[in-house]
Amino acid sequence: MFDSSAYLPPAGNLELIFSDDSLVVVNKPAGLLAVPGRGADKQDCLATRLQATFPDALVVHRLDMATSGLMVFARGPEIHRRLSSAFRERTIEKRYEAVVRGKLDPESGEVSLPIAVDWPNRPLRKIDDVSGKPSLTRYRTLGFMGDSARVELEPITGRTHQLRLHMAAIGHPILGDALYGEAASSPRLMLHAISLRFIHPLTGKQLNFNCESLF
Repeated sequence: MFDSSAYLPPAGNLELIFSDDSLVVVNKPAGLLAVPGRGADKQDCLATRLQATFPDALVVHRLDMATSGLMVFARGPEIHRRLSSAFRERTIEKRYEAVVRGKLDPESGEVSLPIAVDWPNRPLRKIDDVSGKPSLTRYRTLGFMGDSARVELEPITGRTHQLRLHMAAIGHPILGDALYGEAASSPRLMLHAISLRFIHPLTGKQLNFNCESLF
């Protein structure tokens, strides 16, 4: 059963990582929706907060509400088109850090399991060999924290809940995951978008952004 608790977004100013006339990169806090949700009580989100300062900021990609870390916004429709195309063509490199239950063996590798919508239990996803879309995650163990492991995750595809579902499917759910693991295992979902790497859509310059996790 998915988490249906009341939405209580964190207060405070946004952490701006980078901005120019084309794009904005910001560190989304855990617990804040990336875009407005359904209902009047879910309109406070990263996009609307950012648009108070950058009215032309447009959403290019999303992070789950419980996930923290780097998000890039396009400034204006032309940059939105270019960045959206870069995400579709997988030329934007994204990396995450997570803390998972147990110790992975082998300590690095790939998870290639097809993901489909779990229609009776939306918004959950499921592994489905028949109707699922191909999905690939690369992982690398960074260290250990007692009976848990800190891992770097690279989503080669970008399916909804991909990292959370893939880790749970191989027996190593991300700590604090109310959807695919145990919410009680951590006060928050231990998943953070730690880096973004891509070509600036106007200048052609290589951009590298990093934002260390707080766990």
